Amino acid sequence: MPSNICVYCSSSNDIDRKYFDTARELGIALGQRGDTLIYGGGSVGLMGEVARSCHGHGGKVVGVIPESLKTAEIAYHQADELIVTETMSERKTLMFTRGDAFVILPGGFGTLEELAEVIVLRVLKYQDRPIIILNCHGFYDRLVDLFEHFIDQKFAKSRHRELYSVVETVDQAMELLRDKA
Repeated sequence: MPSNICVYCSSSNDIDRKYFDTARELGIALGQRGDTLIYGGGSVGLMGEVARSCHGHGGKVVGVIPESLKTAEIAYHQADELIVTETMSERKTLMFTRGDAFVILPGGFGTLEELAEVIVLRVLKYQDRPIIILNCHGFYDRLVDLFEHFIDQKFAKSRHRELYSVVETVDQAMELLRDKA
């Protein structure tokens, strides 16, 4: 059943090409399933790769980009819908509210902030949608270790592990999306 899948990821072109391969694979899988990709609206980095791949394989693409980043991230004007916001807060709110599930590809501080926000909103019971961390090539190993440290040191509860799933492949992510979204 097609869904609105919110993907958080990098807009950098300077990262290892192996991450682009995973973004492309995810975009293809979402497109073939007929999903709508909700993402940050850029045409560069993993953002652009997942958007073009989803679009090219039958999916719909909704980009949400703040005016201030429209040039910096070179907006993906081929999106089925390109929403330009005034602020980052508006961007995040629109992406969050439109997503039926969240998939987190590798990224930097912005991606980390978006991931933390959707987890916190789930902890506080403001949302119960699936959160899937796509830990391709072990990118998020240290972050997952940090989450375990939070639990070990009692800053988070062991039940919080159930708030998100960590997978290593696009196939595993798609299986979870079939089951949960």
